Formats: sequence, C-alpha cells, structure tokens
Amino acid sequence: MRDIWHEMGEWTSAGRPFALARVIETWGSAPRAAGSGMIVGDDLRVAGSVSGGCIEGAVIEEAQAVLSFGSPKRVTYGVDDETAWSVGLSCGGEVSVFVETHPAVSEDAGARAVWAQLHSRLEANRPAVLLTRLEPRDLPPHLLVSPDGLAVGDWGEQTEGAVAAALEAYGQRTSGLKEVAGTPVFAHVFPRKDQLLIVGAGHISVALVRYAQVLDLETIVIDPRQVFAAPERFAVAPTQLHAKWPQEVLADLDLNEDTYTVLLTHDPKIDDPALQIFLRAPVAYIGALGGRKTQAARRERLRAEGFSDEDIGRIRGPVGLDIGAETAAEIALSIVGEVVEIKRSRSR
Repeated sequence: MRDIWHEMGEWTSAGRPFALARVIETWGSAPRAAGSGMIVGDDLRVAGSVSGGCIEGAVIEEAQAVLSFGSPKRVTYGVDDETAWSVGLSCGGEVSVFVETHPAVSEDAGARAVWAQLHSRLEANRPAVLLTRLEPRDLPPHLLVSPDGLAVGDWGEQTEGAVAAALEAYGQRTSGLKEVAGTPVFAHVFPRKDQLLIVGAGHISVALVRYAQVLDLETIVIDPRQVFAAPERFAVAPTQLHAKWPQEVLADLDLNEDTYTVLLTHDPKIDDPALQIFLRAPVAYIGALGGRKTQAARRERLRAEGFSDEDIGRIRGPVGLDIGAETAAEIALSIVGEVVEIKRSRSR
C-alpha cells in the first residue's frame, strides 16, 4: 500500500472523505497480493488498485456505499479464466476485499490516532502491523502493533492475543487473516523498507544499484576510494553514497533484519572491518565477493578475530546465485537474485 501513500496524505490533508479498500485474502491466481490497497473519494477519484483492473468498478461501487452509510463491508469476487487472461494471468482466482472509511478521516478518534501513529512510523521507516477487525462490534476497529510488542489502541482482554497474532504475521513478513478470540482480523504488515548496503563502488556496484532500484530497495554504497565513490559513475544514483571507511559510516546506521549487505572490494582493509560489524548485527544477508582462496583467507582472518565457524557460516561466498555469471551486470543480477531468495524465504 506504500504505492498510494502520497495520495492518502494529500487527501487527508485536504479533508476529503474517502474509503480504503484492501485485499485481505486471495485464492488461486489472484491479481494482487493481500495488503494491496485502493482509495476511493466521494467524488469518484481513485488511486491504487486491488485487482489490476478486473474488479475495480465493483469495488468503487462498494466504496461509495460505505461512504454513504458508514459501515465497513467485506466482499469476495471471483476472477474467471477469461477475465484473468485479459489482465495478464494464466487462470482465474478469488479476491476478498475489505472496504471501510479511511481511518484518517474516520469519525472514530481512536481510529484516527492509530492511523496517525502508523503514518509516523512509516515516515521514519519503522515497521508496524495494523490489525483490523472485520466484525468490529463493541471493540475499536483498529490496533497498531510494533515489533517490540507495544500496541496503540485497546482491545481489552483480546489485546494480548491480538499482539501475538500481529507478531506472528510480522515474523513471516506476510499480510493475511488471523483469528483473535474467534473473530476474523486482518493483519496488515508494514515492514521497514529493505536496504541493500554495498561496500565497494566498482562496476558491480553500479549495476547492482540499478537492479535494486527496480526492486524498491534503498541502497547505501560505501567506499573510501574517492575515484570509485563518485556520483557521476552511477547511472542510477544510490540512496546514499559515502566516500568514507565503512566503520565510519556503519556506526550511525540501523543494521537490522531488513538489511542485506554485500562486500565487493576484495581489499581486506576495506571489507574486513565492515564484515566484522555485519557479523555482530542481525542483518538478513551477508554476501562477499571472491573465489575459494579469497574466501578461505577471509575465514582464517575472522577466526583470528574470535569469530566462530557458525558466525562465519552466515557469509554467502562466493556471492550470488550460481547462474554462471561473468560480467559485472551478470554478477550483480546473481547477487540481487540471492537477496530476493533470502527475503522470500521468510514467508515460506
């Protein structure tokens, strides 16, 4: 839903009434994943998508009804094979969509407070899980849970179970339906924006940044060699580019489970200090360039620094998937492929 975040902010600031429609469950070859969203104004302005186009008209009608009468609604649509083919799918599926007045413009002060906290967390790139009760009844419709287990909102005796469900969804990095005290709840996971941290600004890094942008990864490139860490070398600019020693930069960065790291210089003076910092952090991926001899020498240096074989085993080296890569662009492709593989393995 980050793809419509800007529009949601603009519509909220303008005080425009609008409904939020989110995919909460899918079956078969559904067009969009759970968590995909669309907003619909009372003037029929629309942003985002819940299906790639095949059920948008029906959802807009439901959104207008929700805006008129105030009650949220869950609706399920079948996507037949002929329609599926028209939107680029090989076969049909089903999509369940939940439509509600957008919490930011809701008359419910608690819902507005939850949304304000979600907005604040996402603006600071801090993760959260938004829980939405599909049958609100006597409890507030929304609860916001952070990965440390703190909750914004109050579901009374059900809060503890709700937090547990949210943390389970966050651990899997997957939005979907949960059950809390026998009631269906949609857990919408908003992870941090993943960051790819690259030590070394050579030719592979230039290609890697380009691929990473397509995958919506933030990129941080570090290289103390000014000749390499020059902005004009990058056809696609990294999010951050530092012509400094890694240890000077890494001390100020949040190295977390949504961080993927790659070492590309072949120079122990540059790679090793960074590698030691990565091995002490909960980063999701550590990849290091180099053949077998380079990797063996690297392992010996790390053992001498007190790292165990288990610690060293976290390093993927030679870096990247084995696709027979030879050129800088092919090596970069193999690296980003391995990053995607690690990322997606969380939800399996």
